[in-house]
Amino acid sequence: MDAPRFLSGQFLLAMPGIGDPRFEKAVIAMCVHDEEGALGIGLGRVVPRLGFHDLLKQLDIAPGEAPNVPIHLGGPVEPQRGFILHTPDWSGGESVYVGQRWVLSATIDILRAIADGKGPSRWVAALGYAGWGPGQLEQELARHGWFATVGDEKLLYGCDVDTRWAAAFQAAGIDSRLLTAEYGTA
Repeated sequence: MDAPRFLSGQFLLAMPGIGDPRFEKAVIAMCVHDEEGALGIGLGRVVPRLGFHDLLKQLDIAPGEAPNVPIHLGGPVEPQRGFILHTPDWSGGESVYVGQRWVLSATIDILRAIADGKGPSRWVAALGYAGWGPGQLEQELARHGWFATVGDEKLLYGCDVDTRWAAAFQAAGIDSRLLTAEYGTA
């Protein structure tokens, strides 16, 4: 079976020894991928000492019913810009639907909805994103820097950040310990 040409709705997993410390053990939820480039949200690390309530307070939004979950380090591009990956049971005017898997929203409306208890049923928050220009991701895939796999909602919403990378490889039928032994540390 041929791999899909574009990876929207899939996860990119950093291969051990990727060579860029910013992406070691990275799990990236691909949200946009076409001829013009790609955009994904990193789910492999969290921003130290920053919780969701801190973010809401910085925007003068009372935390209300929102849980004080960690904020993911979404990627090195625009690290001050916030994103919410969430279930499709909430939608804003500028939300991007990623296949049948998840929705990407980046407006203050979703933050207010979450604080008011009227947001999506499941979500993760991130600052920044990973981005690639036209053809750049394809070149990195050809150099074996990344492994693409199905974007699994259980891994997106229900997996601890510290185990997500190994769990994503495991879900693809790959033992990350053997992979690391073969290709180096991740």
